[in-house]
This record gives sequence, structure tokens and C-alpha cells, in this order.
Amino acid sequence: MTTHEADVVVVGAGTAGCYAAATAAGAGYDVTIVERKSEEEAGHIACGDALKGADSFPDAIPKSTLEPAFTNTGVDHGRFEIPQEDTVLEIPVPGELAVIDRWEYGRRVIDGATETGAQVHYDTVVKDVIQPNGTVEGVRAKRQGEAVDYDADVVVDAAGALSILQDHADLSDATFDTNVTYQQFCSAYREIVRVPEPVPWDDALVFKPTKRAAGYLWYFPRTETEINAGLGFQMNEEPMQLVNDLKRDLRNREEFEGATVEDKLGAALPTRRPYDSAVAPGFLAVGDAAGHVNPTTGGGIAGAAYAGKYAAEAAIEAIGAGDVSEAALWEYNQRVMDHFGARYAALDVYNVLSTAVDIDDLMGLLAALPGEKIAESLYEGSASLGILQKVKIALQSYGYWGQIWNFYRTKQRADEMLAHYENYPSDPDEFADWQAERDRLMEDVYETTGADPKY
Repeated sequence: MTTHEADVVVVGAGTAGCYAAATAAGAGYDVTIVERKSEEEAGHIACGDALKGADSFPDAIPKSTLEPAFTNTGVDHGRFEIPQEDTVLEIPVPGELAVIDRWEYGRRVIDGATETGAQVHYDTVVKDVIQPNGTVEGVRAKRQGEAVDYDADVVVDAAGALSILQDHADLSDATFDTNVTYQQFCSAYREIVRVPEPVPWDDALVFKPTKRAAGYLWYFPRTETEINAGLGFQMNEEPMQLVNDLKRDLRNREEFEGATVEDKLGAALPTRRPYDSAVAPGFLAVGDAAGHVNPTTGGGIAGAAYAGKYAAEAAIEAIGAGDVSEAALWEYNQRVMDHFGARYAALDVYNVLSTAVDIDDLMGLLAALPGEKIAESLYEGSASLGILQKVKIALQSYGYWGQIWNFYRTKQRADEMLAHYENYPSDPDEFADWQAERDRLMEDVYETTGADPKY
């Protein structure tokens, strides 16, 4: 067995891991990324390929490094196909939006990390954490079949959804969120499809519900003839039935006649609120490994980039002070909640609602609401309606008034949740009281929506 030493060890060479590595290495620290895939396969993951907010990414990896992977920057809205209502709903998407070649992006984000001085050890599978006295001090792995210990002052868990590190670390005495179950996650499957003629919606992200309430289809145009076609579904659903829904829809769409499939891949992603706390002594979790995904859309690239930056900056400060305790790393939690975590927690309230309503009723409700207000709910966690809009909705939505009242009450619960997360504690000593009040608010959410408890 060999031993490799670094100031920071990052597990996983995705967006969050690479931005953490680039931030720490750029500040002069020794950083090693351990990645289970080969150098040729690294960066190849299942993704919808939609990237929102690239105009404000952290500068640890310059945007110019990533831009060659942006294949369609002309997308500016969502297109919701609602067969139950025989309608198509056009919804504006705020901020910069692009569809990317995710594998090319994956390669370039790794390049961005290595250009700052970070090392990448490919073909390295983590087996355990090194935690002799409560503080995580590294990971045990196999690299190309050889046992290797990676010793570090701080370990950054960027190993994705349902990370193995969290299974092996003893987090019982930490604030780190262990209230994690498979029902809070979604499986995703996508195919890269080449069509013979340009699609008429190459400026839109296309969404469509499946016949099952827990699933949805997407068609995201990388180019006018290369489409990321996929679906997401809760992990308690039968995956093959839903994959068949996608294949059936592809066969029935005129624009996909004569299409060829270039790539197939599946993955898991969180459809839950961000972890209450993603720190433990010597240990921080980022990106999918900490639930840093918009639970209503599955979008997580921009949040992962900032989570990596914030985690690395917390690690740098803690290492410099010679103190990698939970309290020393706590500011990372605050920065995540201040930037996007509070908003994602509010959005999760709508995700809870979606598990308790009939799919036809939900689609009827969406068809009755103004597109810009749906956009605010999907991306901001809150939306407001003027009196004229309320009257218009009332006239358009006869037959769905009960659902609209329920949506309005759910919005109130989401607003309360957002306000609570905006007061995230500045000290771990205040954390238990904050959690207790959040759990009380969740009881109100379940009562309002009629949903089964999610946490």
C-alpha cells in the first residue's frame, strides 16, 4: 500500500469537485482529485445538458475555458407540452441559458482544475474514509488495483448523489445531515439523438409529463439536429416502464422520424432540499453529494460550481488557522444557504405538493397560470400575483379553483420556508433550534398539501 499526501483531497471530478480543486489550488494549496473513471471517460455523465447562469460562474475556472462546450446559446424559454389540456405553455427562463455538450464540458472543467495546479488521479475508487478520532483525515482507495491512502487536512466529498463517503464516515456526533433516503432522489435516463432535419423548437427546453405522476420527459436541443432526450422519475417507480414511455414518445414525434441514437446513459440526482448541514470535522460535501440541485427542475451545475468555491474557501481558512473543526468550516453552510440553498428549500415545498396531486389536475392548473409566474415559482421559490392577473386566472381556470386555492396556500408555506432559511444560523450552537422550527414548518407543508412526509 502507498500513501499520498495533500492539503485537500477532492473525491469526484464533476463540476463541484473541480471548482473546489481549482479554488484551493489557485490559492497555492496542494490538491488532489480522485476520480473513479478513466481519463478518457472522465466527465461523461448523464445530464439534461441545460446550463443556467453561466454568465456568473466563479472565476476559479474562466468561462472562456468552458465556452467551447456551449453548443446552443439561443435557448430562452421552456416549452411545456400538456396533452391532457391539448395545449403548449411557453414559459420564459430568466438569466443566461445554454445547452451544452456535457462530456466536452466535463473534460474542460477538469482542464480548468489542472491548469491551476490540481492533480487528478484517474481510475481511483474510494473504499473508505480515514477517521481515527472523529475528524476525517483522508480516504482509502484503490488506484488501478493498488491500495492507496490519501491523507489530507480536509476532504471534499464531490462524489455525487448517495455518496459512498457518507456511508462510511461516522457523522453521528456532527451536524452533518443524515436524514437522507432514496425516496428523496430521482433517477434520470437520457439519449443523445441525431435527427435528419432541424427541429422547430431549437430555441426552447421542451418538457412533457409522462402518464405516470412521478415522471417527466425532456427534449433539450444541443443543436437544431442533436437533441438530448431524457426522462426523470422518482426512485420508487419502475424504471423500465418509464424508459418505455420515452421510447414511445420518441416514436410518435414526427420530428424524430429517421433519428439515430448516439449515446445512452443514466444517473441519480437529488430532488430534495439542500442538506441542513454539509460539514463535519475535516469534511465538506458539495454539489449532488449535498443536495445542491433545484428540486423542481433538476438543474444543479451553477449551484455546484459555487458550492465548490465556497467549500474550498472555507477549507483554506480552516487549514490556515490550524483548525478544521465543524465550527471552523461552518461559514460554508451559511454561504450556500445565502446564495441558493434557501431558494431551493422553498422550491422543495412545490415538489412536495406535486407528490400529492393528480397529474391531470396539476397539468390543468399549470395551463391556467401565467407563464411568467410559473417561471418565478420554478426558479425563485416564490411568485406574486396582481389583482388583474387573479381575475384573469379565475376566469380561465373554472373547474380548477380548488387546485388553485391549494397552490396559493402552498405558496404561503413556501414563502415561510424561504424566510426561515434566510435566517440560517451563524453558529452551530443555534442549529438544533433552527432545525426544530424548520420541522414545524414542514408539518404545515404536509398538512396544506396532503402529501406524505418526505423527511
